[in-house]
Amino acid sequence: MAIFRRYGVGAKFYDVLSGERFVYRAGRVAGIRALAPARGDVVLDLGCGTGLNFSLLVDAVGPEGAVIGLDASPDMLAMARARIDRAGWRNVAVAVADATAFDPDVVAHALEGAHRSRVRPDDDPATTPPDRPVDGVISTYAMSIFGDWPAAWTRVRAVLRPGGSAAIVDMHVPVGRAAVFGPLARLAAATGGADLTARPWEAVERDGVNVRSVSVRGGHIQVRAAVIP
Repeated sequence: MAIFRRYGVGAKFYDVLSGERFVYRAGRVAGIRALAPARGDVVLDLGCGTGLNFSLLVDAVGPEGAVIGLDASPDMLAMARARIDRAGWRNVAVAVADATAFDPDVVAHALEGAHRSRVRPDDDPATTPPDRPVDGVISTYAMSIFGDWPAAWTRVRAVLRPGGSAAIVDMHVPVGRAAVFGPLARLAAATGGADLTARPWEAVERDGVNVRSVSVRGGHIQVRAAVIP
């Protein structure tokens, strides 16, 4: 598929060319802050790419927790694994998977490879079923790229424990005074294969409670996080 070729050939240059430093980092920070993972949590990073969320997530969950990254591009995950090795994170694991169709076992197997320092004393099988081991899910700038983001949301619901949290960070056309940057936003979206009309954060608004909403960079970056019953 064209999208896989895009994120294969460009994987080595993604971090430099993606506008991360000046534009999109702010959305990651806002999204993880809104998700509010706790120490000891298991967080799934759906469409993790090269692992740009990992350092923020590892800081939040601590050595007691774990971060699992899923992405459909082996080339992007090669960069993510290199990031993990450089940082020496033992509680971060990644796996190749299609976000719209992955089996929950993929997450469970990846979690086995993430060496948490201990199991939290409050881990309760009654609230964390073995087939739904994830406390939090975040997807940053990925849902709008998926051909069928509602299917990806269904997969998220299948691995997230009851009462877990989810956050979606994605792109929209800038509004207000920032509308002047609309052509640049459309160019960035076209380059990455994103659909600026997708509005995947509406799934969080629809299915979640205690919804937290943040708008960044003149509305270009939309953040929604909520508890998912």
